[in-house]
Amino acid sequence: MAASSDSSPKDQQHPLWSTDRQVVNTLLEGQPTDYNLAELARLRIRYRGFPGARDIQTDLDRVLAQWQLTEADLFAKTRQIHQTAQVYRGKGNQREDWS
Repeated sequence: MAASSDSSPKDQQHPLWSTDRQVVNTLLEGQPTDYNLAELARLRIRYRGFPGARDIQTDLDRVLAQWQLTEADLFAKTRQIHQTAQVYRGKGNQREDWS
């Protein structure tokens, strides 16, 4: 009896992939500034458990490694950043872009 190929879910295309791809490319070339750390954390949350966008997920892991951070370190740093600074100044205070 042959195994069904329907047993594994098909990868999905994230609707914000092209915009996020540009951000990830910038992060790969950038330094861990407050803004870049916030962006990395935001994208880690967005793509956590997402069934697709493997290239972005892999590159987010690469950025963490380049900056010598664990995900726990990243989230601790960004919590501090958000408590003391307005990272998305000029982007509008309505920036709730987590999904």
